[in-house]
Amino acid sequence: MIKVKPTESDSTEQRMFDDSEFTEVTRSQRAREMINEGFIVPFKVAWSDWRAKIGIIIMAMFVVAAILTSAHKSGYYILNDFLGLVGSPWTLSEPTSILSLDNLWRQGIKPFTDWRHPLGTDPDGRGLLSALLWATPAMLKMIAAGGVFASVMATVVGTVAGYKRGRTESVLMTFSDIAMSIPGIPLVVVMVVIVQPESPLVLGILITINVWAGLARTVHSQVLSIREESYVEASRAMGISMPRIIQKDILPRLMPYVMVNFVYASRRVIYDSVALYFLGFLPFNSPNNWGILMNFAYNRHAALTPAGPHYVIFVPMIPIILLSLGLILLSQGTDRLFNPRVRTRHEGETRAEDDDEESTIQAGIQ
Repeated sequence: MIKVKPTESDSTEQRMFDDSEFTEVTRSQRAREMINEGFIVPFKVAWSDWRAKIGIIIMAMFVVAAILTSAHKSGYYILNDFLGLVGSPWTLSEPTSILSLDNLWRQGIKPFTDWRHPLGTDPDGRGLLSALLWATPAMLKMIAAGGVFASVMATVVGTVAGYKRGRTESVLMTFSDIAMSIPGIPLVVVMVVIVQPESPLVLGILITINVWAGLARTVHSQVLSIREESYVEASRAMGISMPRIIQKDILPRLMPYVMVNFVYASRRVIYDSVALYFLGFLPFNSPNNWGILMNFAYNRHAALTPAGPHYVIFVPMIPIILLSLGLILLSQGTDRLFNPRVRTRHEGETRAEDDDEESTIQAGIQ
C-alpha cells in the first residue's frame, strides 16, 4: 500500500476550510429578507417615479373610501365619527333607492352651494357625494375581478403555449383567436342579459370574458423569444421543471406586459359597466355603480335638456376620470419596478443601510 505524503498546498487548503465560519440564517432574517425584497424594495422603486407616486396616491384614496364606506354599510360609522370630531357639515348617508317615486320633482342643490351636500343633490334630494362613495366598493371589486381574471388567463395561456409549442400551442392559440374574433360589447350584452349578475365580481369577469385573448397573443410571441435565451436553455439542461422555469426565468420578463394589460382590462371594466348600467341592460336596486346615477339623471330628470340639472350626469364622471388616470399613471410608473438594474440598485442601497445600522449597534455595544 502506497502512502501519499500530503503536500504543503494541501495542508494550507485544509487549514483554510477548518478556519472558515458558517453563518446560519435565522427565521427572522429570512422573514426580513422576504419583506425587503417583496414589499420594501418594490415600493421604493415605484415611489421614486412621479407617475407611480401620483397613481399610488389616487388609488389609495379610492381604496380608503371603499373601506370606510363598506364599514359604514356594516354598521361601523368610522367616517362619520371622524367628521363629527372635526365639525364637518357633511356626513355619509345611504342614498335613497333610485326606484322610489315618492319624491316630487324639484330642482336639486347645485354643487358647492350648500356644504351639507358639497357636490349637490339630484332633484329627488339624494346627496351626490354620498351616492358616489356608496358605489365605490362595488366598483373596485368589479375592477379587481375583471383585471385579475384577464391578466391571469392571458398569462397562463400565452406562457404555456409559447413554452410547450407543438399541439398545445396550436390548441391554445386557436382558442385565443376564436375569443378575439367575437365582438366584445355584443358578447357582454348578451351574457349579462342572460345571467343578470348581481355580484360585482361576476360582472367584472363577464365584462373581460374575451379581453384576455389579445394579451395572450402578445405574451405568446414574447415567450417564443425568451425560451431561446441561454439562461432558459441552461435551466432546461439542468433538469429544472417547466413551472419553475416559467416562474423564475420567464415571468419576470413578462410583468410589464401583464401590468399594462391589467390596467387595460380594469379600464374596460369601468367603461363597460358604466355603459351597461346607463343603457339599462343591468337591473339595479341601489346605486352600486356610477352608471346608475347617470341613468337615473338622464331618464328621470332629463339632465341633458336645457332645463335639466346638467351637473347630475357630469358629477359621476369625476371618479371615472380620476380612477382611470390613477391606473394609467401607476402602470407607467411601475415599468421601473420590473427593471432588474433599478431593483438591484435599490436592494444594494437597502442592504448598505442595514449594514450601517448593524455596525452602529455593534460599535455602541463595544
